[in-house]
Amino acid sequence: MTLPTNFAMDLTELAQANALRTRRVVESAQGPCLTIDGRQYLAFASNDYLGLANDAHLIEAAKNAIDRYGVGAGASHMVSGHMAPHHELEIALARFMGMDSALYFGSGYAANLGILTSLAVRGDNIFADKLNHACLNDGALLSNANFHRYAHGDLNKLRSLLAAQANNASNGRRNVVVTDAVFSMDGDLADLPAILKLAEQFDALLVIDDAHGFGVLGETGRGSLQHFGLKSERIVYMATLGKAAGGYGAFVAGNADVIEWILQTARTYLFSTATPPMIAAALLESLKIIDEDQARRAHLHDLIAGFAASLKLKNSALKFSETAIQAIIIGENSHALYFTNELKKRGIWVPAIRPPTVPRGTARLRVSLNAGHTKADVTELIVALTEIDASLPDASK
Repeated sequence: MTLPTNFAMDLTELAQANALRTRRVVESAQGPCLTIDGRQYLAFASNDYLGLANDAHLIEAAKNAIDRYGVGAGASHMVSGHMAPHHELEIALARFMGMDSALYFGSGYAANLGILTSLAVRGDNIFADKLNHACLNDGALLSNANFHRYAHGDLNKLRSLLAAQANNASNGRRNVVVTDAVFSMDGDLADLPAILKLAEQFDALLVIDDAHGFGVLGETGRGSLQHFGLKSERIVYMATLGKAAGGYGAFVAGNADVIEWILQTARTYLFSTATPPMIAAALLESLKIIDEDQARRAHLHDLIAGFAASLKLKNSALKFSETAIQAIIIGENSHALYFTNELKKRGIWVPAIRPPTVPRGTARLRVSLNAGHTKADVTELIVALTEIDASLPDASK
């Protein structure tokens, strides 16, 4: 049989551009050290920012839920899959965020597709930062709304785009501004207070994806909203639960009518089997730890500050972030791969991030710090990065 296109040639072109990706098999639980393909590494690649993915309290909660509810949910939430742990988790999430209501999705990708296709349809407008996560872009495209994108952080452009559609609300159409709170490949924060002011001025909803801020930012881990001290009926807040919360899935929280509308219309919610109840039970325990164990977050922020203060590079550029994400911009794909391979030789795991995940010419290392890391772990990474950066010019010859 002849395939309609030559996939082998396409794959070869990816390889020649140093853009071919390879999965590695992790043979240990998540933590500051991982066993990958039979070798142990000091790892700075996971989004398990608070070290909860292998926490004993979450494991115990999941085991207890298995004994009571089994493994699978068996059906979608609207049929017979909405089990007691799911219901309890949604109540706890709404209370945790100080919002009317919350809805639990099976993944962050599914949540953002469901949210945007529920809130906007043909004739509506979605306004989005160009560095938003792919799932936000895909949700906007699937909605069939008019999709307006502005250069990263360019709020003057956002203002002009909103102004051009100022009559939309009076005509019964919706304007929806959507942004990452913490941009996943750079670690920088959106200017949410200013964006909210624009949403209020031009009668728009504001959808915030706080995947990388939830649990990390804010005095008690309530994320970017607590970090900036924001509260508004216009905010539709989404965060994932497979990163700092250590579990799986995502949630959306906000005004009760908005969340009920998403529940009634989000296809990624209506037509997906509910997540295993043991995951929801573990996440209930995770919320307690995020709320009560301030030491984890304090330690993480100490590591973040120490990393930024101590790392001095000559041939690469650190983009410091208040979050656990520390991006080291290297440039060429081959140079980023050189960094990764040299780190692996030293027993350190930091994968190279290359286009199309990031713009062409901005290949980088995305260092993820974890509350399970020690100061000695971070020092070991800093020494290795400094040495490799100093040798980088020879690597391109």
